[in-house]
Amino acid sequence: MDITAQSVWDNCLSFIKDNIQPQAYKTWFEPIIAVKFSDNALSIQVPSKFFYEWLEEHYVKILKVALTKELGESAKLVYVIKMENTYGNKQPFTEKIPSSNRSAVKSQDVDIPLNNKNPELKNPFVIPGIRNVKIESQLNPNYNFENFLEGDSNRLARNAGIAVANKPGGTSFNPLLIFGGVGLGKTHLAHAIGIDIKDKYPEKTVLYISAEKFTQQYIDSVKKNNRNDFIHFYQIIDVLIIDDVQFLSGKTGTQDVFFHIFNHLHQNGKQVILTSDKAPVDMQDIEQRLLSRFKWGLSAELQSPDFETRVSILKNKLYRDGVEMPEDIIEYVAKHIKTNVRELEGAIISLIAQSSFNKKEITINLAKEIVEKFVKNTKREVSIDYIQKVVSDYFQMDVSTLQSKTRKRHIVQARQLAMFFAKKYTKASLASIGSQIGKRDHATVLHACKTVDNLSSTDKQFRKYVEDLAKKLAL
Repeated sequence: MDITAQSVWDNCLSFIKDNIQPQAYKTWFEPIIAVKFSDNALSIQVPSKFFYEWLEEHYVKILKVALTKELGESAKLVYVIKMENTYGNKQPFTEKIPSSNRSAVKSQDVDIPLNNKNPELKNPFVIPGIRNVKIESQLNPNYNFENFLEGDSNRLARNAGIAVANKPGGTSFNPLLIFGGVGLGKTHLAHAIGIDIKDKYPEKTVLYISAEKFTQQYIDSVKKNNRNDFIHFYQIIDVLIIDDVQFLSGKTGTQDVFFHIFNHLHQNGKQVILTSDKAPVDMQDIEQRLLSRFKWGLSAELQSPDFETRVSILKNKLYRDGVEMPEDIIEYVAKHIKTNVRELEGAIISLIAQSSFNKKEITINLAKEIVEKFVKNTKREVSIDYIQKVVSDYFQMDVSTLQSKTRKRHIVQARQLAMFFAKKYTKASLASIGSQIGKRDHATVLHACKTVDNLSSTDKQFRKYVEDLAKKLAL
């Protein structure tokens, strides 16, 4: 490296460091490398076009002042946009800056005047046509720790979340993976952590996104040939919260790009928070290298709340809504709706609504009427994972044995029964059922269903298997 370029840049940096926030300096100026100085022009290397555009949008004035102070009014700044290729190519590459030509070229130095005021910011959250360079957190302020009540079912996850919020990236809980069934508060807790971090560390960039939206953004970036901007956008986040990470299952391209983003964040002391409907060990079609990283930190489970916690949740909900309700009715609802918090709060809302709209007093009889209807109408759909677990337990084997390639008769029959009930009780396609039960194809599932039907009518013992499992899986 040219020592003159380094000395000029070091002097500029000392001025910049004294005039901006430490976190901003670390994020936006430490990664810059001085590469060349000639004809009163300083060339600096930045890791992506997104990075250049952000500098031009937010720090062009301070750059100009620093450079003019050091080199005089005739100073020029040359950006070398060079991002390391994380996809296996040995050569780093550079994107050509002018918006009319976005083709990739090697070792392209681009001379950019310091007064370029309107670069296009590659922020995947910006709506086209609306000028907004700020990275919004996408957090819901209604989901906070104050209304996420602690109980035995969530104590570990909640306390781990508080520890992360107090010291993001500075605990051994990185990543923090919160997992559990539907409606138990995974999304609520993830938002609560993010909101608490924003309160305590306003200078940190916190971002919440669903895995589904992340995947769609990645697909869009590939179509628009700006995948590197997409990667760099996520690499500058201080606290990244990804909801329903199991949605990445089977999406190898998205998993690959997330792997590189995750590594960069983790290595730089940034915090990653994930939610999932299952533990890492039970995730299907997620690359092993990604699963191993999910296990680096803490996996904390949210379980169905116990009776006392359910009562507390209802009382808290009523207090927030300014509604009074007799203790015996609260306890009745808590006793009969056990599955998850979402259904619990839904039932109490229905009860209040019925009372209000029909001008009826809230009585035990009205509560019974509402709860019966509500429970009947909100019964959950059995998942394929649950079916495999029930069938495996029934035949006293592991789920991994059920999914294996073995052709032993009793294991084959257990597998066929799992496929049969998955088709009967879920809306999943045959291909999806096959993929989740041992990575079979749709023809295997179709054959399994026909075999179960045939054996049920000809084999008395097999018919008993079907009847027993149907009772265990009955909604």
